[in-house]
Amino acid sequence: MRYFGLILGLMIVLTGCSRSENQMQLSGTVKGLKKGTIILQKIKDTVVVSVDSLVVDGDPNFLFTEEINSPEIYYLYLRLENGTLLDDRIPFFAEPSEIKIETSLKKFGNDVSVSGSVNQVKLDTYKQLMRRFNNRNLDVIEQRLKARQDGQDSLAISLSAQQDKILAGKYLATVNYALQQKDFEVAPYLMLSEVYDANLKYLDTVYKVLSPKIKDSKYGEELYSYIEERRKDETN
Repeated sequence: MRYFGLILGLMIVLTGCSRSENQMQLSGTVKGLKKGTIILQKIKDTVVVSVDSLVVDGDPNFLFTEEINSPEIYYLYLRLENGTLLDDRIPFFAEPSEIKIETSLKKFGNDVSVSGSVNQVKLDTYKQLMRRFNNRNLDVIEQRLKARQDGQDSLAISLSAQQDKILAGKYLATVNYALQQKDFEVAPYLMLSEVYDANLKYLDTVYKVLSPKIKDSKYGEELYSYIEERRKDETN
């Protein structure tokens, strides 16, 4: 009888552990928030849906527990006490881990610290890499607008060609970065979100090098489906 009890207890422990393997514990603070509602959201069938919410009444700290079957982008949204929804959402790469988000009411969505998510670190590195392309593109746009205002059509055309080169460089850098991150869900995510209209061969190249685990992930499967749709459209 005692042996049976030990076995039963072990089974309960193992079952509990298996349930928590896919669990995300999301905690954090919205400094300056006295009252309001913090909403946890994700995209389902191309629509943003709310999966959980927490009413804040004096304590700016929050805690959400969510089952994450495959790492994907989630969002934090904020509704103030008067019912006003802030324009900005906080996107982050949700994973089955302990994730912490620190922000403030004053700079919600603009000044954010996210820790505990490996894919988020990879995504932040990518954004830093893209910053120089974006800054250069803004400079060229400004120069092109000025050239048009000054009637310098040939210069404007030349600057437009520069923009095309910057965009091509940005796409190539994204593909190369995704290839380097083949063991992480951020790789197919970037192909779907940043360079979805790239030449099909680049999308296919990245998909083929993904590890089996990543191919079976949410974004891995979505990338495969998207490639197949593109292939059908281009052959028709």
